[in-house]
Amino acid sequence: MMHEFETLVVGGGPAGIAAAVCAAEHGVRVGLIDDNPSAGGQIWRGSAKGTDNSHRDSATGWQHRLNNPRITQLQGWSVFEQASSGSLRAEHNSSSADLRFEKLILATGARERFLPFPGWTLPNVVGVGAIQAMVKAGLPVHGKRVVIAGSGPLLLAVAAFLKSAGAKVVCVCEQASASQLLPFAIGLVKTPGKIIEGVRYKAATLDVPFHTSAWPVEALGDRKLNAVILSVHGKTKTLHCDYLACGFHLVPNTELAALVGCELSNGAVVVDEWQQTSVSNIYCAGEPTGIGGVELSLTEGQIAGLVVAGQKEKAHTLFGQRKQFTRFAAGLAQAFALRSELKALPTETTLICRCEDVAYGAVRQHHSWRAAKLHTRCGMGPCQGRICGTATEYLLGWNAGSVRPPIFPALVSGLASHPEPEFQKTEGD
Repeated sequence: MMHEFETLVVGGGPAGIAAAVCAAEHGVRVGLIDDNPSAGGQIWRGSAKGTDNSHRDSATGWQHRLNNPRITQLQGWSVFEQASSGSLRAEHNSSSADLRFEKLILATGARERFLPFPGWTLPNVVGVGAIQAMVKAGLPVHGKRVVIAGSGPLLLAVAAFLKSAGAKVVCVCEQASASQLLPFAIGLVKTPGKIIEGVRYKAATLDVPFHTSAWPVEALGDRKLNAVILSVHGKTKTLHCDYLACGFHLVPNTELAALVGCELSNGAVVVDEWQQTSVSNIYCAGEPTGIGGVELSLTEGQIAGLVVAGQKEKAHTLFGQRKQFTRFAAGLAQAFALRSELKALPTETTLICRCEDVAYGAVRQHHSWRAAKLHTRCGMGPCQGRICGTATEYLLGWNAGSVRPPIFPALVSGLASHPEPEFQKTEGD
């Protein structure tokens, strides 16, 4: 089957929703494709239903505008390869389809960065964003002891969320030092909304110990996690817990952008002032252009959506807002930069590639990501290096290099399929 759109938006988070809405409201026939059951992404998942108050108003407003007859939503579909120039191939359950477009907006979001340490593969050691998503999906955490560790503003936000769900948050451990965070906190004066948000999270977690210069050293347990050893200001302490939620900030999802030929720099997609990439008629918005938060994602998404609709004057009015949030993003990156001590966390026997059971000692014998892949199969499992690739980038300074299809696991039938002579034209008007 084939669908055809004037503009195809890949990614249903805030940036993708804003792009789709702005384009559709100016007469463009839009397709919005996302691999989740409903639009919203990680940040807005469950917000409109009331499970997360922090972004409810914004989420509800944008998702209401998403109910536009010019927008065709393809939820639960994963784009796994470029079928041809101007066409992507996607899969849903056992079905595949080619999606043709005149213009493409990539809003593929970000994922958590995991750094291996002994015991990190134990059951109940999960990502910070992952445990939030799991609770929103129904995981009962009432009365459960949770240690939250890693880096980034998400730690405190998830701590507040878990407390509201009845969890006992034992502590929050931020790897950055207090002196590293202080300039960032002072700089929030320029973004009052962020101060209000931070105060709200802090007020919700007043009884939760917050440690800076702290990180997990080892997760303990036989068949599942029962305790974690932490390094806090250079001293170790052991805490019993039911869950360890751990994530070291975020990594842009740039695989699809790389696959379609977009230029990357410092791990992010390069765009001009109109959010256009190095490839004609392909735009990018949100976290793939650099980690910046929901406000910057929304602004970039609006600019991209207006530009593809031929509304550059309206898009230009958002440039000042984007500049403000870009400054915030730069401060964010500096404040939560990973410290060198974290490179000593994995031991020789610590698994670095969970998909293929490859230990850190086996990987570090090689001089590059490609060599490690060829000799150990590191990065060749279902996640295609999304976990171990970003870990080795930090630990060993490697670059994962080229991206090859499929960028997500796909059925052989989907990989072997070809467009049919006649295609289904999706009507939006």
